[in-house]
Amino acid sequence: MTTPDDLDLAAQQSTALRALDAADSSEALEAFYRAWLAPSGVTTRLKRGIGRLPAEQRAAFGKDVNALHTELESRFHQRREVVKTRELAARIAAEARDVTLPPRPRPAGAYHPVTLVMREVLDVFQRMGFSVFESPHVETDDYNFGLLNMPADHPARDMQDTFYLDGERLLRTHTSAGQIRAMRELGANGTRPVRVVLPGLCYRNENITTRSEIQFHQVEGLLVGRSVRMSDLKGVLLQYARLLFGPEQRVRLRGSYFPFTEPSVEVDIRCTLCAGNGCRVCKQTGWLELLGAGMVHPVVLANGGYDPAEWRGFAFGMGIERTVLQRYDIHDIRYLFGNDLRLLQQFR
Repeated sequence: MTTPDDLDLAAQQSTALRALDAADSSEALEAFYRAWLAPSGVTTRLKRGIGRLPAEQRAAFGKDVNALHTELESRFHQRREVVKTRELAARIAAEARDVTLPPRPRPAGAYHPVTLVMREVLDVFQRMGFSVFESPHVETDDYNFGLLNMPADHPARDMQDTFYLDGERLLRTHTSAGQIRAMRELGANGTRPVRVVLPGLCYRNENITTRSEIQFHQVEGLLVGRSVRMSDLKGVLLQYARLLFGPEQRVRLRGSYFPFTEPSVEVDIRCTLCAGNGCRVCKQTGWLELLGAGMVHPVVLANGGYDPAEWRGFAFGMGIERTVLQRYDIHDIRYLFGNDLRLLQQFR
């Protein structure tokens, strides 16, 4: 219902303009619009009350109400632009950044410690004249066992719980599986010497403990020539130990058994943590086991295409994870496969 106060459009205009000038935020402007210009607002209510006025007042009052609505709407849009510009400026100022400052450091990736040590090991042997030979991860039973002097009933097979893919194919249990391939591919039917290292992952179905995993990295070494001796093997391994662990390093050879070498030895180095004085890591012996090695068995040489009467060779195999544990005093092999950034970020 239109009241006498509603008819005083000058007072309505004054009240509306004061409210509009006081609106200094988007929320306040929205409240003004709902109060004055929306379909439920004051100007709309005034327009609806025109029909209840005396006939002689309707035209003039309707004209004035429309003029008031038009003015308030125009002033509202002007005020909204001012407020929006002010709010935008305030937000930009609050979010401003000094573009002359240096950028935030972005963390860079780094090589895994196993990769670092693997590359260092291969570099040492390449400096001694060995080339790198890659062999398949999926091998046949013959290359992994049979041709390495381990027939089907050989007890040495029980030392390695193997992942078989079918009756003939398997995941290689050692990089020694590549020895026959290297001799056959590089030996030119038993007429050329071979000097290679074979790196890569190996797989065994073992319990995962602090010292064992179902996958691990090995580096196999193989040298075949006409006058290779055990002293050559010892010299290569001593040079390797000194290049990797320090010029004062020493090695120790202990008799052992491997079906593809004869004679066979276990090779130890002086403990890298206590310098041979004895500690809990080396079990107070002063020595750490490094790798297994030996002279290539005549049967294996023959399977590789060489005449054992004219050719001899030596082979060795080492676990890279073991070297990483020794080098960095890590006591749990599982850390190397856990992708824990707290460990890996130490090797940047």
